[in-house]
Amino acid sequence: MDLPNGKKTTLSLYTTATEAYNLLINEPKSLFIDVRTPAELTFVGFPTIIDANIPYEFIDDWYQWNDKTKSFQTQINPNFIVAVEDKINQKKLTRNSLIIFICRSGYRSARSANLLAKEGYMNVYNLIDGFEGDNVISGLKKGQRIINGWKNSNLPWTAQLDKEKMYFG
Repeated sequence: MDLPNGKKTTLSLYTTATEAYNLLINEPKSLFIDVRTPAELTFVGFPTIIDANIPYEFIDDWYQWNDKTKSFQTQINPNFIVAVEDKINQKKLTRNSLIIFICRSGYRSARSANLLAKEGYMNVYNLIDGFEGDNVISGLKKGQRIINGWKNSNLPWTAQLDKEKMYFG
């Protein structure tokens, strides 16, 4: 599969939004984690079938700018692995159970999958087109995220938060 380096994972397990939906519906012994920030879920929405929101990273200080990424400085969630393993244990899953991570576009979910792979989990997928999809690369809609992804594939999503699925650190 030809992917940008940032979407590639050490396990090389990938899925699109539509494929992920079908996998999750047909495999009840699975875990589906949205790794975006709570603000992203609040203002953009999220798949209705996620098991939990566990952010991969946070913006700690809205006054710290990262010139390299042209965005606010972020910090990896120091409790990420523990929080994911808590969900794995709650669902009575194993290191071989199907786990899918989703973010906005497939980059943070790839880093999340790599973290879990380092812990010995073997069936961890990166949802490569994310919730909002990839950017259009040319034309009048250049830069807009409208060509794939969970939302653009008309899969079930909501902007109504569910406290039981949200991350509280």
